[in-house]
Amino acid sequence: MTTPYELAKEAASALAEKTGVEKHDIALVLGSGWLPAVDALGEDYTEIATTDLPGFSAAAVQGHSGKIRSIRSASGRNLLVFLSRTHYYEGKGVDAVVHPVRTAAAAGCSTMVLTNGCGGLNPSWSPGTPVLIRDHINLTATSPLVGANFVDLTDLYSSRLRELAKQVDSSLDEGVYVQFPGPHYETPAEVKMAGIIGGDLVGMSTTLEAIAAREAGMEILGISLVTNLAAGISDQPLNHAEVLEAGRSAAARMGGLLSNLVPKI
Repeated sequence: MTTPYELAKEAASALAEKTGVEKHDIALVLGSGWLPAVDALGEDYTEIATTDLPGFSAAAVQGHSGKIRSIRSASGRNLLVFLSRTHYYEGKGVDAVVHPVRTAAAAGCSTMVLTNGCGGLNPSWSPGTPVLIRDHINLTATSPLVGANFVDLTDLYSSRLRELAKQVDSSLDEGVYVQFPGPHYETPAEVKMAGIIGGDLVGMSTTLEAIAAREAGMEILGISLVTNLAAGISDQPLNHAEVLEAGRSAAARMGGLLSNLVPKI
């Protein structure tokens, strides 16, 4: 029976064949609202469907394209950009959620940039504000690791990479990201709980991917795009269209941040 790690190696081999790139350097996963920023990363690219590679399924969420883009950046780096992700709430299992991360590691990537759209607990973070993830709280009650595989999560979100990001944009703030299982949005009481236990950002992705990336030995940068104030922080109802609109509005800033940051990594 094929293990998740063997499946990732198969996907990496197929990726190299379809893109003509033997080794990639930096991987990026673009979350809800981030899609418009990808063009700023480089114009020299090959794009394939996620379903062209073993172990991947079609995108199931509006705002995710179901594509993978291999980009040759102006700085000479080979970037592997996932324009969609599998969310835990899709019910496909944890291995499916972290398959892109393991594929990126098998393809040679030593750095993983994880982005997401999220709710913010800080009222000063208006929709469209990027926030660096300093740490996370995983409330999914699961892990991509199996057995006695004790992976240290100290400095999971690289302090070195966060400092590089601040060199690009000194206004960047930091926060603790809390992943709920979803797909329903958090209740005001759950958001209040997240704040009490130390959270600043709430969403439905990222933490499981970060754990898998650390297991693979990758250096990790997490960036949340605050697409709305979390439930109870604002009196406005939450909806996914608002998430996507905030991303479109912030596309230029997000694209500039990523394109200026990647050469420094």
